[in-house]
Amino acid sequence: MNDLLPGEIEVWQFVESTARTLFGRFGYGEVRTPMVEDTALFVRSVGEETDIVGKEMYTFEDKGGRSLSLRPEGTAPAARAYIEHSVSNQEPVSRWFYMGPMFRYERMKTGRYRQFYQIGAEAYGAREPAQDAELMDVVVQFLEALGLTDVTLNINSLGDDNCRPAYHAKLVEYLNAHREELCADCQQRLERNPLRVLDCKNEKCQAVAAAGPNVLEFLCEPCRAHFTDLQRKLGVLGIKYVVNHRLVRGLDYYTRTVFEFIASHPALGTASTVGGGGRYDKMMKGLGGPDVPAVGFAMGLDRLVLLLKEGGKTFTQRPDLFIAVADEGSQDAGLALASRLRREGLKVDFDTRGGSLKSQMKRADKSGARFTLVLGEQERQSGQAKLKPMAGGEPIPVALDSVAATVRAQPEAPAAAPAS
Repeated sequence: MNDLLPGEIEVWQFVESTARTLFGRFGYGEVRTPMVEDTALFVRSVGEETDIVGKEMYTFEDKGGRSLSLRPEGTAPAARAYIEHSVSNQEPVSRWFYMGPMFRYERMKTGRYRQFYQIGAEAYGAREPAQDAELMDVVVQFLEALGLTDVTLNINSLGDDNCRPAYHAKLVEYLNAHREELCADCQQRLERNPLRVLDCKNEKCQAVAAAGPNVLEFLCEPCRAHFTDLQRKLGVLGIKYVVNHRLVRGLDYYTRTVFEFIASHPALGTASTVGGGGRYDKMMKGLGGPDVPAVGFAMGLDRLVLLLKEGGKTFTQRPDLFIAVADEGSQDAGLALASRLRREGLKVDFDTRGGSLKSQMKRADKSGARFTLVLGEQERQSGQAKLKPMAGGEPIPVALDSVAATVRAQPEAPAAAPAS
C-alpha cells in the first residue's frame, strides 16, 4: 500500500480529471460506494470459488458479529447500490462510473498493490451489443485522451446458460486428460472453476489451454448473433480488436461478452492488462434485484499512472508567479498581494518564512515559477513593480493592481530548469 505525495499525485489527478470529463461526454454519472460491504455480496456476485473470494479478500468480523469485507472490486457494490435505491424504477437505462481504492491480498508485481485504485463504468438496462460497443468506445477514447495508444483490445464471448454447459463439459474432459501438465493451482481450479485454467499465466498451462476446445464453436445462435453484431459495431466505430477465444476474465458473473485492453510496454512486465470487463446479465437477479441486464469495465489506475510516468510527460503545474519581499516591512503586503492574486485565479508561491532576498530567489528558481515579482518599499509606494521572466528575457513593468491580467497576457514559455 502506497503513499501518494505532491510531485506524483499530479499524474493521478490528470487521469482522474480526464476520466470525469470523458465519461461525462458519454452520459455516465459518478457514484461513490462504501469501501466496506457485507461479505456475502462478494460471495454471491464474484463467486465463492474465485481466487478473489477464496484467497484475496480482506474480511473481518465487526463488533456486531457481522462478516464485512473491504471491497475487492467495484461492480458488485455498484450493483448493490442500483438495487438498494430501486434505480430501475426511475429510469430504463442507467450509466454510472466510479473511481477509488480496492483491496486484495495478492502477490505483488509491477503495477499491482494490495490497496490499488480502479476507474470503472457500468451500464444497466440494455442487452444490445451496441451497449457493449459503447463501453469499449469509452475506454478507447479515454486511453487516447491520456496519450496511451499502444494498447490492444481483446474480445471473446462466453455464451450463456443455454450453450455454456456443453462447452464446460468438453473443457473439463479435455483438461482432465491433461491434468498432469497443469500447475498445482490449476489442478485445484479444475475441480472448482475450470474456466480459470484458461486465465493462468503459467506457460505450460497456457500451452494446454491453447490446444483446448474453442468456446466460440459452442455458442448458441442468439449468443453467436450477439457476438457477430458486436464485431460489426466495433467496425462501425473504427475500433480495432483481436478475437481471443481463451479470454475468460477472473470473475464468475460474466455472460456473453468479455474484453480486455492489453498494453505493450516493458514497464508493466507480465502485468500487461490495463483494464477489462464484460456483460453480467444475471447478477442483478442473483442478488435479489430486478432482472436487469448490465455490462461494465474497470481499469487499473496504478498501471495507467505507471505508463504515463514512463512516457516522460510532466504533470506538475508550475506556479504562475513567485512573490519575493525585499524587506521585512513588505512581508504583510506580500502576503496580502499573494492572497488577492490567488483569488483572481493565479497560482502564486510565496515564502511565508521571509528571509533574505537571496534565499527567496533561490526558492523562486526551485519552484519553476513563470515569473518572479520582488515587492519592496519602493513598489509599495509607487504601485508599480516588474515581472521577471524566469525562463529569461527582459523584465516586464506592471501595476500592482493589474498583475493577474498582465501575467495571463504573456505567452507561455518553456519552464526554466529548477535549481538543484
